[in-house]
Amino acid sequence: MKGFVVALRRAKNEDSIAVVLTEHHIQSYYRFFGARHSILQLGHLIDFEVEGEDGRFMPRMRGLSQMGFPWLRERNRLMLWQQFIKLFEPHLRDTEEIDSFYFDLLLNAARKWDRQNPKRIIVESYLALLRHEGRLYPLVSCYICEKTLGEEVSLMAALKPAHPTCIYASPLSKKSISFVLEEGKTLYLNDSEVEQIYSVVMKGL
Repeated sequence: MKGFVVALRRAKNEDSIAVVLTEHHIQSYYRFFGARHSILQLGHLIDFEVEGEDGRFMPRMRGLSQMGFPWLRERNRLMLWQQFIKLFEPHLRDTEEIDSFYFDLLLNAARKWDRQNPKRIIVESYLALLRHEGRLYPLVSCYICEKTLGEEVSLMAALKPAHPTCIYASPLSKKSISFVLEEGKTLYLNDSEVEQIYSVVMKGL
């Protein structure tokens, strides 16, 4: 079974509990002496076997191997990846069966993480997630005051549009954001605009 480690916590002694997002599930697994294994780290894509799925106890993982990416040794890229991937555990909490979209989204992001600006990948991945979940808001009215938007907008959680004055945030070009929402690309955004949207994403999916 292949999956991304989206959360990791210590259990008794040197054991660990890993929350793993696979192609069709997000589930917790027990790993004896997990703290000793460098393979079992937040954000890693791992291949593993499962034992003890009888429902009486938490299933256990064994036979771990890591499916590496070239950027894993680049500290800054790794930190950004870990910050991004840990957003998925609270977002999908209380859900066990999921469709393959989430696994594919992370896999596609990981494959290009060393070739593009990771923050742009995060923003574009989030746009794809919102579209998949039917949570993209049109740039018509302000989410706060419900009045018509002007030529400048700001973005709240889930990229809800608002007047900059309503949420005391820096303005963004409505035309540019409209393209981003429609095309799912950050091509016409400068790095400062990407940084602003990235900071919104990191507040939670």
